[in-house]
Amino acid sequence: MRYEFDWSGALDPLLWLRAVGVTLGYGVGSTLAGLALGVFGGTMLLSRHAAPRRLAGAFVQFFRCTPLMVQLVWFYYALPILSGFSVPAALAGGLALTLYMGAFCSEIVRAGVISIERGQWDAARALGLRHWHMMRFVILPQAARRMVPPFVNQSVLQLKNTSLLYVVAVPDLMYTSYTLTSRTYRPLETYTVVALIYFAVLFPATLAAKHLEARYDR
Repeated sequence: MRYEFDWSGALDPLLWLRAVGVTLGYGVGSTLAGLALGVFGGTMLLSRHAAPRRLAGAFVQFFRCTPLMVQLVWFYYALPILSGFSVPAALAGGLALTLYMGAFCSEIVRAGVISIERGQWDAARALGLRHWHMMRFVILPQAARRMVPPFVNQSVLQLKNTSLLYVVAVPDLMYTSYTLTSRTYRPLETYTVVALIYFAVLFPATLAAKHLEARYDR
């Protein structure tokens, strides 16, 4: 049997534009918030005191070793039961994505800092710099250059991760395609369009990540 394509229901520019806006908003917002959390978490992982190291380590391992979809569902369904407060889907999705990104950024920051040669640390100490000033003016500026490629790659993955927001009914690209399919009964056309939109967004981001990686590896 020959399939007859009907793109009329799947080609709604305003609908897809709103969905792209939601997807990019969550992707960019959770990436920036996760980076800020990662700087704090990575600093704790490098602490000379055991308590903050263990606390940050537990946070990183928990969010890295559990699926993001499970985290999204837990924040949306389980957190209200424990807290007694309703958690909107937008908040649950943003919180889960941010903490997930923060865990990976913490490891990126930790790896970037410990990659700096020992001589740089010794030179900073020889100048009489305190630990915080040494990190701020000597170590972190050098480590930041090495953090850029893995951070950009993780940012691209984070944008892909937003597709899981559909499980808590956040109107991103995937949830929009699901509702549109339910209304038009045209899954082939609808999911083809959403796949092309994701490709149009992610392909340039992937090329940019490769460019930055090649640039900073020189």
